[in-house]
Amino acid sequence: MLSEPNFSSKEFLNSHIKSILAFYEPNVDAPSGGFHQNFMDDGSVYDKQTRHLVSSTRFVFNYARAYLAYGDSEHKKRVESGIQFLRDHHLQKDTKGYAWTLSVDEMESTITDATNHCYGLAFVILAYSWALRAGVKEAEQYIHDTFSLMERHFWDSEFGLYRDEFNADFSQCSDYRGQNANMHSCEALIAAYEATSHKPFLTRALELAKNITIRQANKADGRIWEHYTKTWEVDWDYNKDDPKNLFRPWGFQPGHHTEWSKLLLQIHQYEPQDWLIERARSLFDSVIELSWDDTNGGLYYGFAPDNSICDDEKYFWVQAESFACAARLALATGNEEYWQWYDRIWGYSWKHMVDHQFGAWFRILSANNDKLEETKSPVGKTDYHTMGACYDVMDALSFYQS
Repeated sequence: MLSEPNFSSKEFLNSHIKSILAFYEPNVDAPSGGFHQNFMDDGSVYDKQTRHLVSSTRFVFNYARAYLAYGDSEHKKRVESGIQFLRDHHLQKDTKGYAWTLSVDEMESTITDATNHCYGLAFVILAYSWALRAGVKEAEQYIHDTFSLMERHFWDSEFGLYRDEFNADFSQCSDYRGQNANMHSCEALIAAYEATSHKPFLTRALELAKNITIRQANKADGRIWEHYTKTWEVDWDYNKDDPKNLFRPWGFQPGHHTEWSKLLLQIHQYEPQDWLIERARSLFDSVIELSWDDTNGGLYYGFAPDNSICDDEKYFWVQAESFACAARLALATGNEEYWQWYDRIWGYSWKHMVDHQFGAWFRILSANNDKLEETKSPVGKTDYHTMGACYDVMDALSFYQS
């Protein structure tokens, strides 16, 4: 029987982060700059060519945070390499947009998808924000440049939210609107504020949070639906026939409710307002019991408007974001039940999600906690959620116990 550590101790959280970094250490560096982005269970690379904007930026976040936490100069070099790869390959000099996917052969890159996604630009800002904190001074201007790009093309002032998707030259905008791009934009703008102290970033983060978690949620009985029309009305049928879509799944997402809850509590640190804690509690409380698997443990991926589970698989990021949220709620409210949820989610993850043989977390398990794939970390994963959740718990402990 696997013994359980003290999940809320900083010693455990730091050691767990280091164990995840160790998984990527042997093979993460790509000769062309930046990072390999497709790893098998044992840490070997199964696709050296494909680069995704989300992975390119999330790895920068990973190594910037690691450098700030542990001071390893190799992590700083990786931050610099990752930023250079973003500037040399993803950034399009003519439009100032960022290519979504690339194929890289030695030092040459070919664009395989030039679509401009707000979701991707949010992670560009996140990467630049943490790179700045890690000492890459030029990243401060890059933050402002990317924010200006989002203002020019994606910001919809009528609704106070970001549009989702443009083509390569920004001449055509999709009618699709989604909460996910706005959630990660909120996350990125909090990070940008922390890195620069530029108050408009925090103001915009607060505006996004209020408009999604209150106004838009009121259109769906207080919960956060994923998909909307271009006038920000709920689109109940979008991807109903594709509920496992990687970036736009159908159904309510428990993990996005807890992730929004976490962001509201982060904003509250800088802009204390009672509604932020109240709404954070209600978002977590509205999904946690419903989404917990009483038989096999863990949080399900999605549930339908009638509260039935529509996707019973267990995703790594849902567990990670939810335990980070539970810890913040426990610290912000003093309610011991949230610590119980923290330990319950961590206990499940420690037993089933964490790979104690090779390191890092499995990406996805079945309802019965069986492995569904041999790929540990395909494009998009990078364990940014898992390490980020550990850092966030430690940040919250430091803030509330200081």
